[in-house]
Amino acid sequence: MAHPVVRQPAANDAHGGDTTRAELQTIKTKSLALSPSEDDAAIRRKYRPFILSDDTADDWISILELTSVLDMAENDLRNTNDRLKVLVLYGSLRRRSYSRLVAFEACRILFRLGCDVRVFDPEGLPVKNDTDHGHPKVQELRELSKWSDGHIWVTPEQHGNLTAVFKNQIDWIPLSSGSVRPTQGRTLAIAQVCGGSQSFNAVNSLRILGRWMRMFTIPNQSSIPKAYTHFPAEGQPGDQRLIPSSNRDRLVDCMEEFVKYTILMRPHMSLFGDRFSEREEKRLAEAKRNISRPT
Repeated sequence: MAHPVVRQPAANDAHGGDTTRAELQTIKTKSLALSPSEDDAAIRRKYRPFILSDDTADDWISILELTSVLDMAENDLRNTNDRLKVLVLYGSLRRRSYSRLVAFEACRILFRLGCDVRVFDPEGLPVKNDTDHGHPKVQELRELSKWSDGHIWVTPEQHGNLTAVFKNQIDWIPLSSGSVRPTQGRTLAIAQVCGGSQSFNAVNSLRILGRWMRMFTIPNQSSIPKAYTHFPAEGQPGDQRLIPSSNRDRLVDCMEEFVKYTILMRPHMSLFGDRFSEREEKRLAEAKRNISRPT
């Protein structure tokens, strides 16, 4: 894998002069994003709908000052040769879904930070039942969860809580699958969009779900009130992009924090699947098998 490395000029160069404006701009716009030549074309088409097709030179995400986390991510990529693997779930099937639009903005931030980001499309996922475990969408979701190092969850708040579309996705991810726990020890960042005034009911429920799935939910979170006011009107230029606000800044904070936590925790993920109760359960099962074996 080719690692994108951008030189970090010092405050004063070797000739004693100050860093030029162009050098400072290079630092500010540094990106670790997978280029089309590095990326898998099929994965890019299916799981990265957030990638912009037009010129991104003026994209607000490309000019964010993210020096510390970019340096941290670049060092991790250099040392591990393995990008952070992030699964993104959103909770609406509406044609103009604000949870999907916010999720895509989160993806763009993570992508710039060097993550291998994949978005699951919940369209066609059956309602949780006991007969559709082999359904292609169910299998796809479960495999993505096993593949991931961390998740991003974005849901609308409806009737004071998260939506059925979102909860259905979590219900299809089992706590255990054979000897594999699909979410054990993974990191999680959470966000919600509100149709009215700001609320935290949905993110509170997401925290409960994350704890139940044995995930490490980052301390920060995002809740965007009156989400329709945070995007240009449909049909206007940039109508799928968040406009400047403190709420947009908070989303950036969350993604930055998520990457930092995931880099720190990923090397130790296997430790969090090693639990006394499960070791004891295995020991007792093995003892029963030994007793039942013929002598």
